[in-house]
Amino acid sequence: MKKAIASVCLLGLSLLPLWLRAQTETVVVRPIESDEVLVNPGMGITTFQRFNGDPLNPGLEWSEEGPLARFAPASSKPDFPQTSIAYCRWFWTAIEPELGHFRWEIIDDALEQARVHGQTLAIRLMPYDQRHPLPEWYRNSGARRANKPGDKDGEIWQPDFSDPLYLKFWGELVAAAGARYDGHPYLDSVDVSSVGYWGEGWSDYMPAFPFQKALIDVWLEAFKRTPLLMNFDQQEALSYGTEHGAGWRLDCLGDMRCVSGAHWCHMLDFYPQQIVRAGIQDVWQRSPVSLETCWVPGYWKKEGWDVDYILDQALRWHVSSVNIKSSAVPAEWKDKFDQFQKKMGYRFILRRVEYPRRVKRGQTMPVHMWWLNAGVAPTYRESCLAVELRSPETSAAVHLPADVRKWLPGDAVFDGPVYVPESLKPGTYRLRVALLDPHTEKPAIHLAIRPPGTGATSLITRLEFDEKRSPRAFGI
Repeated sequence: MKKAIASVCLLGLSLLPLWLRAQTETVVVRPIESDEVLVNPGMGITTFQRFNGDPLNPGLEWSEEGPLARFAPASSKPDFPQTSIAYCRWFWTAIEPELGHFRWEIIDDALEQARVHGQTLAIRLMPYDQRHPLPEWYRNSGARRANKPGDKDGEIWQPDFSDPLYLKFWGELVAAAGARYDGHPYLDSVDVSSVGYWGEGWSDYMPAFPFQKALIDVWLEAFKRTPLLMNFDQQEALSYGTEHGAGWRLDCLGDMRCVSGAHWCHMLDFYPQQIVRAGIQDVWQRSPVSLETCWVPGYWKKEGWDVDYILDQALRWHVSSVNIKSSAVPAEWKDKFDQFQKKMGYRFILRRVEYPRRVKRGQTMPVHMWWLNAGVAPTYRESCLAVELRSPETSAAVHLPADVRKWLPGDAVFDGPVYVPESLKPGTYRLRVALLDPHTEKPAIHLAIRPPGTGATSLITRLEFDEKRSPRAFGI
């Protein structure tokens, strides 16, 4: 996809000297909608344990081990969606191999790689799993073990999650990570990881809820600016975390296996009902929903599972991002996943812009915009709605008082005055509309509108005002 500025460029605004006639006539522009898959911040299919352009995982495999070194360049461009998010997770023993010795260079490099590849980084720190034990120093610290070597799972050192030492040492890791990374401009989100394998929040050795709560609170204290995501499995913990501002994620999207005599299934029963019972139906309106595939899409196809139902459910839950584990999408399903990407997250379409053809310097002009969010969620990042007045000689940008984060799926309207700086010289100006990154002042969000030129794939829409005709789009 050709990269371009996410803005609308309109022509035909005449700037008059102060002594000339008042505002007269109105220009109305209706941009043409684009059907492209857009790559926008904080949404989309993510890469997993790697970055845009890195080699894909082979077949139906993937790795739970986060990157400790950089990948060799792929021999050819992977057949995988471009994405704005790289999702990586690391085991405790990789990040803190010795007590108090944190290998932050691992996460530092991942953040830098995300930046270089045009992405932000979503992360999880995981205590352990069946193949990656807790740090040796922790197991030798005097911390309590929940099982015995002779138990059926005795080969795995299972921690007692109610042990004060677990809260102490895990909490120190989380606090140190928050002190270093909270609010980092390239950190997209952080998973609330606490109990059990991969920190998913479930275990055969579940502690009472007060202990779970304490392990959630360390994340709430450490990350007050970067979005947090609660894991899904435990209802009380899920409710508590989301009530305190976190979004949510589940790790097994697409699990269509039926158990208990074919009367119970994660996708058909547990997930939809858990959302209601946990009271998280409306969390998406303020915090993101992120999903991860059970296995990979190729496995769904192998098992004959209903991909349309799976993707429709994700949209019904107002998903913003999905981790498909950097695994290839089956060729027969590529169009389905393209359509899915056009609906997930936010998708802003500028339907109509109205402004006067002539204005005065040092005064305001009325501007009216009608927008449509054709996605299933808002954007959770701050963006500035702005207009720019530009001529060959000069330009001026004006921020408009609109909170784009409140543009839920459906229509949004801006009606307001735009100040025309007195410093601008009389002449004809282009009026440019964009959603800007508030830190860089650069256009940040691609709009779902047609570009200039027949068959072009850029994201700029240019319109020209002809004195004798209505506004028209180039190439139409």
